[in-house]
Amino acid sequence: MLTTGFVTGSPNWLDLGTPDIEAAKTFYGRLFGWTFASAGPEAGGYGMFQLGGKTAAGGMMVPPEQGPPAWNVYFQSPDADATAEAVRQGGGTVAAEPMDVFDLGRMAVFADPGGVPFSIWQPGKNKGLDLVDSVGSLCWLELYAKDQDASLAFYQGVFGWGSSTMPFPDGSASYVMPYPAGTDPDAMFAGIVPLATDPTEVDGAYWLPYFQVENCDATVGQAHQSGGTVRMAPVDMEGVGRFAKLSDPFGAKFAVMQPEQSTSSA
Repeated sequence: MLTTGFVTGSPNWLDLGTPDIEAAKTFYGRLFGWTFASAGPEAGGYGMFQLGGKTAAGGMMVPPEQGPPAWNVYFQSPDADATAEAVRQGGGTVAAEPMDVFDLGRMAVFADPGGVPFSIWQPGKNKGLDLVDSVGSLCWLELYAKDQDASLAFYQGVFGWGSSTMPFPDGSASYVMPYPAGTDPDAMFAGIVPLATDPTEVDGAYWLPYFQVENCDATVGQAHQSGGTVRMAPVDMEGVGRFAKLSDPFGAKFAVMQPEQSTSSA
């Protein structure tokens, strides 16, 4: 379960890179009720998607030549430089060396051995997201990995994650759920699954953020109406809830989840 009591290895930030931040403000505002607050002229256009004055994500314009539209996941690090070295030792790559972000914290951008981008945030004055695991905020992550075992081993080497495993009902694969070092399985925050289990995927391995919603079907309808793409129509999962996979008008992938306890109100 995600909480804002961030510890080493837990997801503590999330941001959107998009070629049109104005259009993104409109799209996600309609979906989640977010507003956008600029981080100031010195931040290069970066800002915060907020709900009720609390930050649910960050976002900024990223020109196409600098990378495709995407949601970027950050994990907490106590020492960005040491984490960068652990990434290298584990066979990953450092796309952006550790750097200070004013007095807010320290960040770096990496790719795991499967080529999947991820980032880290070493907190300074900014401790991380204000909202998680509530309506309109990040509630889960999934890593669609080319090599499930190798990916888990890499992140365990970098962050010390523990993990638990649940077999798929059809026995075709297992769902591996990591949790931060020093915690227990109740603190799990993600699933790691073989890329082949995602029939919607054509672009390769990736991290997928899930946002909690009150009504999955209504949110999917709004996304489609607002120019997004429905990558996987809403489905129910017993004991979890109702979820769907989407992409925004520019192709950034995300998913939405309506927890099971609220399904009856749909």
